[in-house]
Amino acid sequence: MASLSHPTPPVAAPLHRPPMWAWPLAILVGFPIGGLIANSVVGPVDSVGAALACGLLAGAVIGSAQWLALRPLVPWIWIAATSVGMAAGLAVGAAVVDYGISRADLVLMGALTGVAVGVLQALVLARQRIPGAAWWAAANPPAWALGWLVTSYVISSNVEEQFPNFGAGGALLFALLTGALLAWMFRRMDAQRLASTP
Repeated sequence: MASLSHPTPPVAAPLHRPPMWAWPLAILVGFPIGGLIANSVVGPVDSVGAALACGLLAGAVIGSAQWLALRPLVPWIWIAATSVGMAAGLAVGAAVVDYGISRADLVLMGALTGVAVGVLQALVLARQRIPGAAWWAAANPPAWALGWLVTSYVISSNVEEQFPNFGAGGALLFALLTGALLAWMFRRMDAQRLASTP
């Protein structure tokens, strides 16, 4: 007797996205190392030229670490976007606060740096059709500001050295905030791709 076989419905291809631990690791490695390299090579952020150079260097290191974590989803242009964004944002932010290092100065400088970095990174995300790019641009300024706020309490003695970005304490909070947003964006991306699979 012939058996009847039913065709197996096609299974959606696995969605390739980075593991969630990769982002916090990239942040905790990239920010301290990027800031240290920039400060060692250029010196303190005490002028427009220093801010631009420190931003480019630190941004390149931070962007590289982030790109390695997000590599399945974003192209290498993420590194350039982060570097240019940090240079522009830091130059504007540091000048606005007149290169001050008070807690309020650092928070404002961080917010302005986050505006530039967040917008340029969001453009990369949008180009890759990753949902939530506008939220990424909106979340970065407060995340950068809070990163500096934490750092101003944790390593207050090092603040006088005028580093281009916050340290490990601020990076931990930044990683938690932006990592939660990335997780939400990835869930939306998964849902959209699964919905479009026949």
